[in-house]
Amino acid sequence: MKVILVNGSSRKSGCTKRALSEIERVLNEEGIETENFFIGNEAPADCTACLSCKKTGKCVFDDKVNEFAELAKSADGFVFGSPVYYAHPSGRLLSFMDRVFYSGAAAMRFKPAAAVFSARRAGSVCSMDVVNKHFGICSMPIVSSNYWNHVFGNTPADVEQDAEGLTTMRNIAKNMAWLLKCIEAGKRAGIAVPENEKVTTNFVR
Repeated sequence: MKVILVNGSSRKSGCTKRALSEIERVLNEEGIETENFFIGNEAPADCTACLSCKKTGKCVFDDKVNEFAELAKSADGFVFGSPVYYAHPSGRLLSFMDRVFYSGAAAMRFKPAAAVFSARRAGSVCSMDVVNKHFGICSMPIVSSNYWNHVFGNTPADVEQDAEGLTTMRNIAKNMAWLLKCIEAGKRAGIAVPENEKVTTNFVR
């Protein structure tokens, strides 16, 4: 079993990475393989709703999005991390996720996911709501913890002092590992994922 840890920060080794590292350590202790995926410092293109991905199965912009979508096929779970800006996740993470969930949703459907955030002071709960909506619309079980999924601090050294935040990260990892093992046991017992119906309407009658 493998979980991909997505770093949506512009800093490869900042507060968000520290939070993800705490999750990674516990997942590894639970026997879960992990892979880190750094979106990068360059802002990814935003989705243009061209619908090309519906025909080709990949995004028309051939960048980190398509790279991640390919990796996602072999993953069993995901953790998406981001710093908090103006009470929202990084713009690069949202552009990345919008395009991934339009073009590569098939590789993530029914796989557990968690969203984690680093904040200096506030805005993490609003950010969690935004990212969790991607999971909810893709039939992905959302992994929770015992408190809001965030750490506080302006530097990784600050995060080290957030004992409760780091405990929350460890509990996310434990809950993720437990859920992945339950899903694996279900597969061995012959329990298949449901076949969802799909109907698209608008509000014009």
